[in-house]
Formats: sequence, C-alpha cells, structure tokens
Amino acid sequence: MPSTVTVSSSTPRPATALPAAGRIGAAAERALLERWHATGDESARAELVERFMPFVRRIATGFAGRGEPLEDLIQVGSVGLLNAIDRFDISRGLRLTTFAAPNISGEIKRHFRDRSWAMRVPRSIQELYAAVNRLNGQFASEHGRSPTVMELARALGTSEEQILEAVEAGRNYRAASLDAPASGEDDSPRGEALGVCDPGFAGVETRAELRSGLAALEDRERQIILLRYSAGLSQRDIADRVGLSQMHVSRLLRKAVAEMRAAMHVCAEQAVGS
Repeated sequence: MPSTVTVSSSTPRPATALPAAGRIGAAAERALLERWHATGDESARAELVERFMPFVRRIATGFAGRGEPLEDLIQVGSVGLLNAIDRFDISRGLRLTTFAAPNISGEIKRHFRDRSWAMRVPRSIQELYAAVNRLNGQFASEHGRSPTVMELARALGTSEEQILEAVEAGRNYRAASLDAPASGEDDSPRGEALGVCDPGFAGVETRAELRSGLAALEDRERQIILLRYSAGLSQRDIADRVGLSQMHVSRLLRKAVAEMRAAMHVCAEQAVGS
C-alpha cells in the first residue's frame, strides 16, 4: 500500500479550512479510515492527516523549549500520526486520537533521544538502555539491591550480551567537555588531569622481545652480546675478557644476533596471534 504523504506544517491553511481533530465526527473519521484501509485511497489518508495536524501541533507544543524548533517537532510528530493511521484497527471501535496520541508523543521522544546521545547509537540499543534504567529503579525499590545482568536479561527478554552492550553504550549519552571544571572545588580544566604518554612505554615491548632473544642464546653467546651492546666493549676487549680471538668473537656475535632475531620474530608472531 503506498505510504508517501507530504506534510507541510510551516504554512498551515486558515483555521476555517483546517478543523481541529476533535471536530471531525466519529462517522466521518471512520469513513475516511475505511476508505484508506479497504481501498488504499490516498485522498482519504491525506484528508485524515490534514484534519489531525492541529492535534499533532498541540502535542508537539508540549515538547517545545527543549532546544528543538517547534516546526521540526511537528514534522516528527506527523510521522507518528501517519504510523497511527496506517496501523489503526477499525474493529476496536476507538477514536483515532486515542490511538494516535502515544504514537505522536513517542516519535517526538525518540527524536529527542536520538539527538541527545553524544555518539550515534542504534535506536534499539538506546531503547534497551532506557528499559534497563527503568528496570534498575523498579528492581532496587522492590528488592533493596540492583539487579544482576542475568536478571535484567531475563526480565527484558534479551541476552546478557545485549544488556552489557546497552550499558556500555549508555556511557556515550553525554560527552563531557575537557574544558569544563574538574570539580566544584577545582576550576582547572578537566583535560589537565589527563595523563600524558610516558616515553618509557615505547620500550616495554622492545625489552620484552630482547629478553626472549637473549633466552634463546647459549651462556657464552649471551655474555658476548651483553658485553658488546650493554657494556659497550669493543670486540678486542671482549676477546681479552672471554679468552677468545677477536675473529672468533666476531663470528659468535653474528651468530648470536641472527639467533636473537629469529627468536624475537617468533615472539612477535605469537603476540599478534594471541
């Protein structure tokens, strides 16, 4: 069934040509709904939208003053009206206003919820986060403690992973400015309290790899490596220290360096694999 109706709230027609929602009779309202649902008559749907736009405006006005233009809220509310018209069950015998009101206000509330999160979060996660917050309060008042993740998942009919995802996403609800005061007693910017990168961290992984490389060497080779690169001795000095020729020390250094590189390469691959 087609579902495109252009709604313009910025240039309303004169009040005499746009009756308030309550002024349409029940029989006329039902006739329009039946034409739309039974035959897909677009003109009937458009007339319902036109007649109920003042009702949407009245609801949207209740949300004004919260940082969003009223006309934008009316447009959002009109989406709720369209959904209500399309999903209305004629057999229940209700007036359209009874069914449309929660749809309109719900759409506007979701609009505010979408706009108030510091990061873009899927609506399903936002709604689950709101449900978790509500249930937390109810559960605490009834049991005197906070519910466990398992209890939340069971009560809301979802998985523990989804509960944890919603709670984690909830941390993005508001973004704190780094220029804001650190606390009520401290006027310095919050950003000044953040730590800086310690240059020593850059060598942590290197030292770990070197340890694995040294561990792969035999005692004599390890000693020669340490004397050369840690103590800074020349090959001639190392030869005198260990009682070998300088040429022999040179060969052992090359062999030890090659073995260390191989061992460090394996260590790095294992770290990536883990």
